[in-house]
Amino acid sequence: MEKEFKVTGMTCGGCVRHVTHAVQDIVGVETVDVDLTSGIAKVKADASVTDAQIIAAINESGYSAQ
Repeated sequence: MEKEFKVTGMTCGGCVRHVTHAVQDIVGVETVDVDLTSGIAKVKADASVTDAQIIAAINESGYSAQ
């Protein structure tokens, strides 16, 4: 599955790295592409990964996701 999440609160490349690493740590996530300009995180993961898990990981890293 591939899904997109709107991420708010990112202001620099460091923020992108924090979000990327937080989502990559979820078991079942294959790829994460976070774009600072658009504020979009594209996540490719297997079916066992829920939207709630991804949103929680982003929120726990200090940013907001929808």
